[in-house]
Amino acid sequence: MAAADSTAFRALSDVVLAIAAEHEVEPVLQRLVDSARELAGAKYAALGIPDGEGAFASFITSGMSDELIEAMGPLPRTHGMLGAMLDTREPYRTEDIHAHPRFRGWWPSAHPDMRSFLGVPIVARGGVIGALYLTDKEDGGGFTEEDERLIVLLAAHAAIAIENARLHERARELNIVEERNRLARELHDSVTQQLFGVVLAAESAGELLARGDAGAGAEVERVQELAQAAMEELRSVVFELRPPSLEADGLGRVLRKHVDVLRRVSGREIGLAVATPPPLAAGASGEVFRIAQEALQNALRHAEAERIDVRLEDGGGLLVLTVADDGRGFDPAAAGLRGRRLGLTSMEERASALGGRLEVASAPGAGTTVRLEVPA
Repeated sequence: MAAADSTAFRALSDVVLAIAAEHEVEPVLQRLVDSARELAGAKYAALGIPDGEGAFASFITSGMSDELIEAMGPLPRTHGMLGAMLDTREPYRTEDIHAHPRFRGWWPSAHPDMRSFLGVPIVARGGVIGALYLTDKEDGGGFTEEDERLIVLLAAHAAIAIENARLHERARELNIVEERNRLARELHDSVTQQLFGVVLAAESAGELLARGDAGAGAEVERVQELAQAAMEELRSVVFELRPPSLEADGLGRVLRKHVDVLRRVSGREIGLAVATPPPLAAGASGEVFRIAQEALQNALRHAEAERIDVRLEDGGGLLVLTVADDGRGFDPAAAGLRGRRLGLTSMEERASALGGRLEVASAPGAGTTVRLEVPA
């Protein structure tokens, strides 16, 4: 028994260390629910975060196929046994969930019937912020006291991990706000000073004109020069505040600006190589840019990549865009993948509409490369 305890707690320790390395909420939730299912030997597991209005803001499952999840329909609400675990700080374990007074007695038509159950609230300083739900012990028996003890410990670490991930996401949002504030300060400090100089020069020119002074012409020229300088300064700041026009600035420059912003906000290493791409039909540059955005978003949010490399080049009558990362990768042929959040279908549809070709090369643990070819 002592050896089994030692093995279980080593596994728990490994899980906690892995979760601590995550800085985004959704991957943290998925790791937690997968780990809970494995530690307790459950067939199915779920983790629910309520939205405070009778529904779940997040409901992450483990052990269910994408097809089964889709067949069961929309997210459940916080009623029945799901809600019961959000109303208490105490875990609940039973060999037959049907016997609990909060059990509603029905499932969605595609929902598997479930019997053994272990529910553990996730408690933070502000109260219950979610719950872990485990059903159907793999060995056919009921969940044990040892299972409950492990999941209660995991739930305690889960509360910390979820809060930390939320703090990291808020910090990124604050970075964006701070960047905007910096640009606003630049707008105030530089452009306001320039315009103040224009006003003073204009007043001086007006007085000289009123007196018929010969120096009025030179002062008017100075007003024009200051106004032009202010205009250029304003343009440079506005360029930072909003995305530049693809038509006016070109795909290469807009992509460079987008990558610069992502570097500052994410703190990740993003390489960019832009050669002069061939000209595209009207509106096509916008579609290429959207595909680049989607591929970069996937690499930053889902791939756990340390480095991302972006290339835009002329491939001999073709515009070639490549976005490669060294992240965890995935199986592009996996069932149900197109229905999830990676936006693969959207990118493929955009490429097809352009008369181009999109290739996604990836494998678990081997990173991902998205390559787009569009005819000039």
